[in-house]
Amino acid sequence: MQINRLGFIRVAAASPRLRVADCDYNRVEIQKVIGKALAEQVQIICFPELSLTGYSCGDLFFQETLQREAIASLQELAHFMLEKPTLIAIVGLPVRIGNTLYNMAAVISANGIMGLVPKTFIPNDREYYEKRWFAPASTLTVPSIAIGTEEVPVATGGMLFRTPFTTFGVEICEDLWMPAPPSSLLAMQGAELLFNLSASNELVGKHRYRKSLVQQQSGRCNAAYIYASAGMGESTTDMVFSGACLIAENGTLLAESERFSRESELIAADIDLHTLRHDRMINTNYHPPGPVTLIDCTMEPVLPDRMLRTIPPHPFIPSEARAEENLSEVFNIQTHGLAKRLLHTGTEKVTIGVSGGLDSTLALLVTIKTFDILGLPRKNIFGITMPGFGTTERTYGNATKLMVSTGVTAKEISIVDAVKQHFRDIGHDPNEHSVTYENSQARERTQILMDYANRIGGLVVGTGNLSELALGWATYNGDHMSMYSVNSSVPKTLVASLVRWIADTQMEDSSRNILHDVLDTPFSPELLPADEDGRIAQETEHFIGPYELHDFFLYRMLRYGDNPARILFLARVAFAGNYTDDELLKWLRVFYKRFFSQQFKRSCMPDGPKVGSVNLSPRGNWRMPSDAIADSWLKELETISDKS
Repeated sequence: MQINRLGFIRVAAASPRLRVADCDYNRVEIQKVIGKALAEQVQIICFPELSLTGYSCGDLFFQETLQREAIASLQELAHFMLEKPTLIAIVGLPVRIGNTLYNMAAVISANGIMGLVPKTFIPNDREYYEKRWFAPASTLTVPSIAIGTEEVPVATGGMLFRTPFTTFGVEICEDLWMPAPPSSLLAMQGAELLFNLSASNELVGKHRYRKSLVQQQSGRCNAAYIYASAGMGESTTDMVFSGACLIAENGTLLAESERFSRESELIAADIDLHTLRHDRMINTNYHPPGPVTLIDCTMEPVLPDRMLRTIPPHPFIPSEARAEENLSEVFNIQTHGLAKRLLHTGTEKVTIGVSGGLDSTLALLVTIKTFDILGLPRKNIFGITMPGFGTTERTYGNATKLMVSTGVTAKEISIVDAVKQHFRDIGHDPNEHSVTYENSQARERTQILMDYANRIGGLVVGTGNLSELALGWATYNGDHMSMYSVNSSVPKTLVASLVRWIADTQMEDSSRNILHDVLDTPFSPELLPADEDGRIAQETEHFIGPYELHDFFLYRMLRYGDNPARILFLARVAFAGNYTDDELLKWLRVFYKRFFSQQFKRSCMPDGPKVGSVNLSPRGNWRMPSDAIADSWLKELETISDKS
């Protein structure tokens, strides 16, 4: 699995067992953990602050014996790393320079000790008295120091470590807790990974705040933040340390250690460098401020046999823990977007096509909520069901019952006779079930909605969703058009989640049962006649593929700029066991072909509220020429297919 080539790197944070002031013991434990990290195919590992000596040595830091043993252990650890060309380790120790002592992080690779980074901010509060022992980085004046026969660079300003795969920076404990952490500057200077060697004691509620800091800093810096804190081997004279280790990426926590473990702790995660770089490319404020020292570190690639991160198969659907908050926010954005449009236009009536399908159901629920918020009577919502050649009893019945149960004005206008007349006018054989047969029905329905809206002095609420816009699964100037499209940035998978949430949390039993049956109805435009048993004959996903796949493809392409190879690789991980490689390739080809060829429909799509980070409005998130060619993307897929 070529995760390096696909933009991933495996990192780890560790909190080894230690003995206070026993450098030999601590070095051996660190080496054991490094062995475990190598078995996990980790590429960069971070250990806690002062991990070679222990953080809680107190005035023993002034002892020349401890200082000498720390440097000797560092040298032995560097020798141990000589035959570890795939791994870089970051450890902490006290380093004396002249008559001044510094709290430092040492970066070690197979090429030796690559650099020393001092702690920038030295705490001197009720819990930490580090200024008694250590000086801040600002007092450093020498660019390097001799350790054995090596001359090791020392960071007197920004220092970055550049590998063949990524660039990273280092800060120490208190640095993160300050108003302007050094990691912020390091990120601006190009660090994609930020490592923190820490010794943060435990207090009631502190871990929640610590975790929040790590996540926030990773998000603020568009980076991965790897945090390793001292564990229970530290002295408990005054404080207790839990071995808290955290790995976050761009605001999301990827891994967390078990705290208060009596054993050495190691957590690892695969960082998506491609995604971080994509976000930084879009954010044009990443201009490196000031000079920086670059240290080149060699690192050989590894070939992991599995991913150490979860790839959500349904990225638009919130997790169970966040469902209530996120779905409520989406619903509120939709309703308040429509409310503003109604207030701005002075409109108190709307028409909406109600088919008994999911999209029109969600649009109707949004409209009802909007009218309730504005204090407008629901009877001013004119729900129009327009049965045609493919309408089934199930969808017709659900549409009618839903309008009645929610108290909107229900209208039924059959399109059959009008469309037959239209076929006669244009000379189309009604037995020829071509695109003309289908689109004539969609455009007739839109004409009815528009003209009825004119008649009542209202506007048309659109029902089409984001997935349909991406695939062009809409009739141009038919269901493609409205006066305000409330679902335009809600993908199909999220439509279902929203309708289910609304049904279960905000509807009475009579409406809830109808909504659950709508949820169980296959997706269909119902433009072709039903089968002999009166069931839907035209199921959308049989023609264009599963919406869950297309929503995944769309999210990865637009949100992260992923190329076909990455999307296919991530889809294999996310949908493992559900789809074969051939199926994934087939539907990914369909996605690219339709996405490129159907841009002309998106170029003139109506207004609608943006609810998430992925949106196809030509006025907002997505500006694409209608005549762009998909050949390069499809060729890449063919190359992948040939190799497999």
